[in-house]
Amino acid sequence: MVMKAWRSFKLAGICMSLLVCLSLSACVGAVVGAAVDTTIEVAKVPFKVAGAAIDLVIPDADDDD
Repeated sequence: MVMKAWRSFKLAGICMSLLVCLSLSACVGAVVGAAVDTTIEVAKVPFKVAGAAIDLVIPDADDDD
């Protein structure tokens, strides 16, 4: 009788562990996605700054009219 109860307790523990791991994977995915988005935006900043500096130095042809 004790052995049967222990098996069901062990099975319940495994199921709970699996459920927790699956629910946490969604959170980890969201955090990783946000970190990647932030990294991409930070990587774009130097190019935006360089583009703005070039626009200041080299005037557009449309401004001559």
